[in-house]
Amino acid sequence: MDALSTVLEATRLRSVVYSKFPLSAPWGLDVVKDENSQFWRLVSGSCTVGSPDGRIIEMAEGDLVFVPNGSAHWIADKATSLRIPSPEFVKARRAGVNVFSGNGNVTTLIAGHFEFDYQPLHPFLKDMPPIIHIRQYVTENQLLLRQITQLMLEELNNEKPGSRVMLKSLSEIMFVNIIRAYLDMQQNGPGCGFLSALNDPRISKALKLIQDLPENNWTLESLASEIGMSRSVFFNQFKRLVHETPLSYLTNWRIRHAQKLLITDNSKIAEIAANVGYQSEAAFNRIFKSKTGQTPAAYRRGKLFQ
Repeated sequence: MDALSTVLEATRLRSVVYSKFPLSAPWGLDVVKDENSQFWRLVSGSCTVGSPDGRIIEMAEGDLVFVPNGSAHWIADKATSLRIPSPEFVKARRAGVNVFSGNGNVTTLIAGHFEFDYQPLHPFLKDMPPIIHIRQYVTENQLLLRQITQLMLEELNNEKPGSRVMLKSLSEIMFVNIIRAYLDMQQNGPGCGFLSALNDPRISKALKLIQDLPENNWTLESLASEIGMSRSVFFNQFKRLVHETPLSYLTNWRIRHAQKLLITDNSKIAEIAANVGYQSEAAFNRIFKSKTGQTPAAYRRGKLFQ
């Protein structure tokens, strides 16, 4: 399995599509900080997005804005429009109240978010900018985003048996294509971070080895040998792209994998420790607690009774 697929499975990606929003100008939302990744897809009309770093993004039909780390931002028909906090908008919608019913042009958006089970977030999310603007239909991956959006619109416009499951699956496919489109964009720039590492054949291979075989007794030397790099060049290239040393990433991956096994596998904790590369249960308990704040047993109990 490729490195990104392994990460997404381990972090247990889940998606939620809120709805299709028709908004009559003037309108505006101040979107509060959230722990989930969010997206806005402009179906028709036009709108403006304000990034936490002060950038103003003018969206065109077909554009998508992705907020990887749930950063606070705003979205409106134009920058000068009055904005209300997003929780107020959600509360009004649930009560059947149309907050934005002016006489101006109508903008239609699809919005939703992506959830991940495990904290801290994997580097592939942490390394991404606060907001990513993906323009309409330039690359193959962006064309796929258009097709996915059309299918989502059909489900939202004509609710049929199984629509909720269809939307969930389509939005998860959308997430992967957002990441692919972002990788396309990174190829035209200097690139740095976990996703850029996926475009480096040898560093990507090292990631795959760590993720597929966390139980191996990996060392810096053995990983470098497997991918055909010198120890020092491998260390520096890995750290530059992934923002962690190879052995730090190995430890963090083992703990993430252990978190998954503790709630999906009935094996004893000693067996799970061995499955993620720790022959000593005591050492596994110590490292797990240092990373999560809980012992493996306490973590398992807490998750099972949630």
